[in-house]
Amino acid sequence: MMTYRIAVLVGSLRRESLNRQLAAALAKLAPQSLELVPVRIDDLPPYDQDDDGHPAEPVRRMKTEIAAAQGVLFVTPEYNRSVPGVLKNAIDHGSRPYGQSVWSGKPAAVAGISVGTIGTAAAQQHLRTILAYLDMPTLGQPEVFLQDKPGFFTADGIGPDDTQQFLQKFMERFADWVKHHADRVANR
Repeated sequence: MMTYRIAVLVGSLRRESLNRQLAAALAKLAPQSLELVPVRIDDLPPYDQDDDGHPAEPVRRMKTEIAAAQGVLFVTPEYNRSVPGVLKNAIDHGSRPYGQSVWSGKPAAVAGISVGTIGTAAAQQHLRTILAYLDMPTLGQPEVFLQDKPGFFTADGIGPDDTQQFLQKFMERFADWVKHHADRVANR
């Protein structure tokens, strides 16, 4: 069975981030065909077009990790009804210099959790707009807008069984999405 390397970008820097916990839980729920690999973005300098010709080592590292992946999973909080700056900064670095984007053609999925009742719906909508521009085919369904409540996370991952089953199906669907797009690229 083919194993697909999935770069995981978490849009939060906080150690106890709900989205970091969600990313870890999704890794446990992923089918064996997916190898989820966290990509560090906390050490990237602010994007500056003047640096395109000589990017910093953390930028080169991140771009190499994304280039080596067959898909990307974005797990993002919502800050002021949009994506966090740290995530946008990583996206900008990966898309530059113009014409050398590491994102182009990579199948993607988006998930997020928040204490708010709409989860991260607004941030995900903004992110999907960005990913469409970057030519990243993004899984449309199921959408993962989660609200954190007491007992949501457990020592083993996700507490509620129905949510765990939903997320497992999301990861299975993402695995099919990645395989479909990898097969299309291979058959060109």
